[in-house]
Amino acid sequence: MKDVKDWMERARKDLRAAENSYNARDYDWSCFQAQQAVEKALKALNIIKYKKLLRAHDLVLLARRVNAPKEIIVLCSKINPSYIDTRYPDLSRIYEKKDAKYILELSKKVLKWTEKSS
Repeated sequence: MKDVKDWMERARKDLRAAENSYNARDYDWSCFQAQQAVEKALKALNIIKYKKLLRAHDLVLLARRVNAPKEIIVLCSKINPSYIDTRYPDLSRIYEKKDAKYILELSKKVLKWTEKSS
């Protein structure tokens, strides 16, 4: 299915961008891009399962909808705040190198699972 392939390719591209941002020491942006990678990969699985796109940004919701294992749902809950925290100054959480490394590691695990599941 072309849509699924496109969503997964975008997810991989976002993960590469997250790694590039990490290497450039742009840690908050790296976390946001990693979150986006996971979101797109989970949306691909939703397309496989339901034949339509689920327009949501909540990784936990997206993961539950595709019956992800509990471990993946927990990882998603840890990545989820990166969607908001990284973009709005009034909610600004300072993401440091260790935070970005952690979010990247979690995101890679979720993407690996989505690729096996697609």
